[in-house]
Amino acid sequence: MKNTGEQQQHVTELDDRDVVEYLMRHPDFFIRNAALVEQMRVPHPVRGSVSLVEWHMARSRNHIDRLRENMSLLMEQAQANENLFSLVLTLQGQLAAASSLHDMLNRLHRWARDMGLAGASVRLFSDKWRIGAPSGFTDLALNRTAFEPLRIQRMGDAQHYLGTLNGPELLLVLPQAKAIGSVAMSVLGGDESLGLIIFTSRDPQHYYPDQGTQLLQEVAMLLPGLLERWVERV
Repeated sequence: MKNTGEQQQHVTELDDRDVVEYLMRHPDFFIRNAALVEQMRVPHPVRGSVSLVEWHMARSRNHIDRLRENMSLLMEQAQANENLFSLVLTLQGQLAAASSLHDMLNRLHRWARDMGLAGASVRLFSDKWRIGAPSGFTDLALNRTAFEPLRIQRMGDAQHYLGTLNGPELLLVLPQAKAIGSVAMSVLGGDESLGLIIFTSRDPQHYYPDQGTQLLQEVAMLLPGLLERWVERV
């Protein structure tokens, strides 16, 4: 038989895992030792110590608070998604009702202005669309080779860019634009790479990297099918 010293040594060698395993095997421990549990004190950073019951209640309140915060975030996200869907649906209806390509682009521009932006512009890669003379759409053409350095510098492997552009970059993608502070630019058609949709703001801080791009992406995927009503693909 083990003597008292050996038993005490065995007890002191218990670690957290041993205690946890014991409690998992004996879930009625706290019921059998209710009076002891009420007397146990837990270190507290402000009050010095609190009872185990108070500590558990505080943890429960914190858990409930986190659940409420998560629910609030989910509700905010649902509202944002609903607003996004409404914006895209409204735009789709307006563009589908256009009587010409010029009318469609004007409607897109007005939709952007209604959101407080300077405007919206579409540029089409000349190797993907039949927009050469005498089509009347030559002002939409953008040379892919000329655009490639800007794409590498600003977009990298991404489909979107939000932020500022320097003078030569603005001249390339928006040769007629004036007083542009920042842009939200996305490749039309995703991996098909058909051109660009560019939303502009006079505020240099309006668009910035790491900003949400869901609306931009939805518009960039929507436009090619509508453009094909008026412009032939190569």
